Amino acid sequence: MATSNPPVSQTRSFSTVFLIEMWERFGFYGMQVLMVTYMVKRLGFVDSKANLVWGAAAALIYATPAIGGWVGDKLIGTRRTMLLGAVVLALGYAMLWIPSGSEFLLYCSLGVIIVGNGFFKPNAGNLVRKIYEGDDTKIDSAFTIYYMAVNIGSTISMLLTPWIRDHVGARYGDAWGWHTAFGVCAIGLVLGLLNYSLMHRTLAHVGAPADSQPVNVKRLGGLLAAGAAMVFVAAFILQSELVARVCVYAAGVAILGIFIHLIRSSLQHERAGLIAALVLTAQTIFFFIFYQQMSTSLNLFAQKNVDLSFDLFGLHLFNWIPEQFQSLNAIWIVLLSPVLVLIYNTLGKVGKNPGVAVKFAWGFAAVAAGFFMYGVGARFAVNGQISSWFMVWGYGLYSLGELLVSGLGLAMIARYVPARMGGFMMGAYYVAVGISQYLGSVVANFASIPQQVADPTVSLPIYTRLFNQLGVAGVFCTAIALAMLPLMKKLSASHSDAATNNDPLPPVHSETIPPSS
Repeated sequence: MATSNPPVSQTRSFSTVFLIEMWERFGFYGMQVLMVTYMVKRLGFVDSKANLVWGAAAALIYATPAIGGWVGDKLIGTRRTMLLGAVVLALGYAMLWIPSGSEFLLYCSLGVIIVGNGFFKPNAGNLVRKIYEGDDTKIDSAFTIYYMAVNIGSTISMLLTPWIRDHVGARYGDAWGWHTAFGVCAIGLVLGLLNYSLMHRTLAHVGAPADSQPVNVKRLGGLLAAGAAMVFVAAFILQSELVARVCVYAAGVAILGIFIHLIRSSLQHERAGLIAALVLTAQTIFFFIFYQQMSTSLNLFAQKNVDLSFDLFGLHLFNWIPEQFQSLNAIWIVLLSPVLVLIYNTLGKVGKNPGVAVKFAWGFAAVAAGFFMYGVGARFAVNGQISSWFMVWGYGLYSLGELLVSGLGLAMIARYVPARMGGFMMGAYYVAVGISQYLGSVVANFASIPQQVADPTVSLPIYTRLFNQLGVAGVFCTAIALAMLPLMKKLSASHSDAATNNDPLPPVHSETIPPSS
């Protein structure tokens, strides 16, 4: 170990970030798994309104880390910004704990969560990078474990919070059931903050230059005021479908304009890489339209048209609560990730590791098969309900597609975008992903079920029509990805040696948002 390093092991420093990230994801996914059905069942929203509100919130959740990374790097420091984000997130979940049926309180709570996520997410990832800076042999392993924290926290909370809602609701009333479940999300983050307070010294040597300087009270006050204003801006966007739509589409035009400007103003040897990044980003946007179905149409489908009993060879195993099916995504990600890494490494040793564009095509094919799985399940439905096992295998294919497409999005930016544009392009990439989350909610509304419809045999064909159409769209995206392969091969060949000679990167989960720089 170099003499300039403090006597704190990388493992201890990493454990501090790992644990607070795990609790943060516990809180976020515990909230997300319930949010759409909370709006429908507790607040009385129609399906279409609930889908669009959550779609707009998801878009903002993905967009704000681009600002939060800059705040951590330039204003108050990486550690301080991450800690501030965790506190703000805990406050947002605590606001959802209040047993109120107020729409305004919901929008403000989501606004607080959006701001808190923007502060927390990029800076937690940035700290991991800084802990292992210059240690290439350990950084991949560290991010693999860090990525596991995302899935450990999310899996536990997605199974736990629906169970808490049902059991508390049965004993103390429906309102207390919902709000206690949200309260558990706040408690999880408080536990994470308590643990951080005990271990924070292990990060004393890690962070941005601003972390080593005294807190600028005036700057911090301005930041808190801007954050508070952003809460109300977000609440205003969420409460109006028209405002949300205008903001999302304006952001889309801006991102496209930025790409065009960068391509036109880039150096000749950079242009091919930027065009390749634009093509792959467009494909990633289409993927996230599929991805958003998990918390919208697939969630509501599980409420109405899935037999909640898991049976095997006539033997009853257990029952699930409808929202718990969303945890299948994280479970499959954990199971499939090491398999894919092994395949990539094995193929890489013999020089056969396929390019990112090929993996994108495979990913869309897997997503298409996943959505067709629900349509197949409908053919074997009993009284309008399909077997839970079709959800298991549908989510498995869908999660494989996630690893192949969204998981490689960051690798694509690293490979094709010049280093001097990297931080900015990471931010632009996640804003584009946020736009597609909203578009995914718009797509989910093609299967909006009228409130008066309670018969599963009526809702089943409406949902399966959407899922089959999404399967066809997945096939179409696969065909486009395959058709683009010659162009992508040509662009890669034209790209600068500095980009094309990079080793293939391991899959990175879509929730592992990188810092801005």
